[in-house]
Amino acid sequence: MTGRIGLTIQDGIGHIVLDRPDKMNAITPEMTRELQRVCRAVDEDRAVRVAVIAGAGERAFSAGSDLNALADLTDIMAFRDRVEYAALVRDIKKPVIAALKGWVLGGGMEIAIAADIRIAGRSAKIGGPEVTRGWIGGGGASQMLPRLIGAGQTMRMLLTGDPVDAETALRIGLVEEVVDDDKLSARVMDVAGKIASFSPVATQTIKAAVRAALSVPLEAGLRYENELHVLCMSDKGRIEGIKAFQEKRDARF
Repeated sequence: MTGRIGLTIQDGIGHIVLDRPDKMNAITPEMTRELQRVCRAVDEDRAVRVAVIAGAGERAFSAGSDLNALADLTDIMAFRDRVEYAALVRDIKKPVIAALKGWVLGGGMEIAIAADIRIAGRSAKIGGPEVTRGWIGGGGASQMLPRLIGAGQTMRMLLTGDPVDAETALRIGLVEEVVDDDKLSARVMDVAGKIASFSPVATQTIKAAVRAALSVPLEAGLRYENELHVLCMSDKGRIEGIKAFQEKRDARF
């Protein structure tokens, strides 16, 4: 099975599935091109307010890149200019939740940390084993992990290549929540449904502001936040939010 990227849309939630379970959802170049189309569709479809990304089957979220495809690498400059699949997820403008169970390795981990919220089943084992193969990951692990878990924990994970279990991931801040595997889908849908019920202008500006905080000086970030606040004040969602408060009901965005 060469694998595919599934996308279904329901109730404002775009469900992205890495679908190659017989190979632990390892990602091929063909799957990357399909993921590129799917991420673009999620961003462009105004019916989608939040995205959920998961792996097919029970064994893995994703084991990262298909190493057999890397073995065929001959043109290093073409590889340098490749489409990076974790960046595709990181660049989605809408909130993204990663549902993690089983192995979450290498590029699979980089996809997970490209999401905005990570909810893990207890079976999840998360790691960056690239050092054991002779390279550094190219999808953001060395840059995003320190922002999540600090430099020391990042060094430990990336220099040893050892994965961490779900409870350790929760303790160090790599995931936001851990649940039993059989409750993972329901919990992810609860969180996604709640986010999808809010104003898309509000949720997308929150994401933009928090992402900016990872890379810009404080004063610039504060100014950017204020501009986004003004943008929200110009949206019709503000009127509905105030009206719902006055009428003592949930807002309908």
